[in-house]
Amino acid sequence: MIFDKLKKFDIVFDSPEVDCPPVYSSGDVVSGRVVLELSGESRVDSLKLHAEGFAKVHWTESRSAGSSTAYTQNYSDEVEYLNRREVLLQADNGEVTVLPAGRHEFPFSFQLPEETLVTSFEGKHGSIRYWVKVKLHRPWATVKKIKKEFTVIEPIDINTPALLAPQAGTKDKMARAWYRSFGQVSVTAKIDRKGYTPGEVIPVFAEFDNSTSRSVVPKAFIIQTQTFIARGTMKQKRSVVATLCGDIVGAKRRETWHGRAIKIPPVGPSILQCRIIKVEYMLKVCVDVPGTSKLCLELPLVIGTIPLHPFGSRTSSVSSQYSVNLEWLRMAIPEQPEPPPDYSSVVTEEEAEQRHNAVASQQAEDLSGILERPLMAFVQEFRFRPPPVYSEIDPNPQPINMRPRCMTC
Repeated sequence: MIFDKLKKFDIVFDSPEVDCPPVYSSGDVVSGRVVLELSGESRVDSLKLHAEGFAKVHWTESRSAGSSTAYTQNYSDEVEYLNRREVLLQADNGEVTVLPAGRHEFPFSFQLPEETLVTSFEGKHGSIRYWVKVKLHRPWATVKKIKKEFTVIEPIDINTPALLAPQAGTKDKMARAWYRSFGQVSVTAKIDRKGYTPGEVIPVFAEFDNSTSRSVVPKAFIIQTQTFIARGTMKQKRSVVATLCGDIVGAKRRETWHGRAIKIPPVGPSILQCRIIKVEYMLKVCVDVPGTSKLCLELPLVIGTIPLHPFGSRTSSVSSQYSVNLEWLRMAIPEQPEPPPDYSSVVTEEEAEQRHNAVASQQAEDLSGILERPLMAFVQEFRFRPPPVYSEIDPNPQPINMRPRCMTC
C-alpha cells in the first residue's frame, strides 16, 4: 500500500526568501508544489488541491428562562473569501497512475480574487484564515490529507487625505463624589493625523485644566477593539497595546503636553471591510480623578501597512509607487521619519547673506539643465540653500515675524 511507501507528503509555497513564508494580497498569484517521496512503486488514483479562505466567528452565552431554567445560546457566522479547486494528478481514462520510487513534485498555481480580501487574523471569538488542502486518493486505501495555511495582508495606504487629516477633540466633566462637587476638569487633545503604521511614534498634543480641589493624573492609551458579529449580536474584546503616563497635575493647575510620544508596538493592521470581524484602534486620553470616574477623550486611529511618504505632498496617495510594507511581521519596525531641521541650524546668517549676494549676480538656470543634474548635487548644496517649505508637516509653525527672509526676493 502507498500508505506504507509514503515517506513525505508536503506543500511548499514559492517564496522569494528562503526562510520567510510568502505574504499575499488581492489579485496575487499563489504558487508552489506538492512534494511526494515514495520508498517504492505506488498506485495513485488522483491528487487534488483545494484552496479556501473564510472568516468565522463563534461564541456562547448563558441565558435564563426562569428561576430554575438555564440554557446556552450559540452564536456563529462565516464569510467565504476564497474557493479554488485544481487537479494535480489524475488519468484521463479514469485508470490509476503508477509512480516509481523517489521524489515527485506537482506544481500548482492559482490567482487570488481581484476583489478586496481581508487580512489574516486570529482572535478570541473568531478568525480569518486562508489555506491550501491537498488530498491523495489511492486504490483500496483511506484518503491522505495535508493542509497548510498562508497569510493574506490587505494593504492600507495611510498617504490618503482621510488618513492624513488631523484628529482633535475636547471634553470636560464636573468631578463629584456623592453629593459633593470638587470642580471641573477638562482635556483637549490633538494628533497630526489619523493613519499610522506599527513602529511609528504618535506625538500627542494635549492640555489638561484641573479646576478641582484634588490632584489628577493624565494618561494616554492605544486601545485595540476586536468586534465579532453574528445573528445581529456583537461580542467585543478590548485590550491596551501601549501606555503613556504623564505627571501629576495639582489642584487648580494646568498641564500641557507638547508632543508627548507614544509608540505603536508591532500590532496587526486595522480590519474594517469584513462583515463579521472588525479590528479598530483608538487613542484614548484620560484624566484620573480620585474619588470619581475617569474623564476620557477618544481619537480614532487606523493602523496601516504602507508608511507615510517622507517626500512630496502629504495629501496625495502613493500606493501605486510603493509596495506593502510588511516589516512589522518580522518585528523590524521602521521608525517615523525625523522632522526637518530648524532653518537657523542649517544656514547661518553670514552664509545666507553671502549666498543672497552671489545669487543676485547670476542669471536663472535653464530648467532643462536643472533636471539633468543628479539628485546628489542638490543634497550636497543643501547647506547653502534654504530648505523647502515644510508648512504642511510642521506641527509648530513659527510666527510670521520670526520666519527667515526669502533669499530669492
